[in-house]
Amino acid sequence: MKSWPEPVQRVVRTIREANIEARVEEFSDGTPTASDAARATGAKLQEIVKSLVFMCDGRSVLVMVPGDRRADSDKIAKAVGCENVKVASPEEVVQATGFSTGGVAPFPLANVNLVLMERTLLAHEIVWIGAGTSRHMAALAPSDLVRLASARPVDAVAEST
Repeated sequence: MKSWPEPVQRVVRTIREANIEARVEEFSDGTPTASDAARATGAKLQEIVKSLVFMCDGRSVLVMVPGDRRADSDKIAKAVGCENVKVASPEEVVQATGFSTGGVAPFPLANVNLVLMERTLLAHEIVWIGAGTSRHMAALAPSDLVRLASARPVDAVAEST
């Protein structure tokens, strides 16, 4: 077996234990942004999953949105039932997920209360997620992603302009 960094090993172990078919790859140029990830994987931007952490009334919520869209904090607040929603700081991201920004995987999560997934991601055959570092990504079916992340599909993106 390839020797992955510890955060990637956590992701791979979760995939294996769930008996999910996924492909984990390392990209030497890195994939810290959705555009970088699309370029590296050859996927369309909307097939790249951004795993974003928000603080909702002090609770951490992970929201997965397509790489070509922005999360809508009002929709997130409504879906979660909270009043105050803000983007988590890099320190809060690490505390909530166990991953550093640029490499956040949507599972396994250290201290996340709820996971939401933009429902349009379900339309793709395969999506790419961060797999623990800014150089690692995993490709899997969106339905498997919902199961692995215990995600609730919702409308979570801002309207396109």
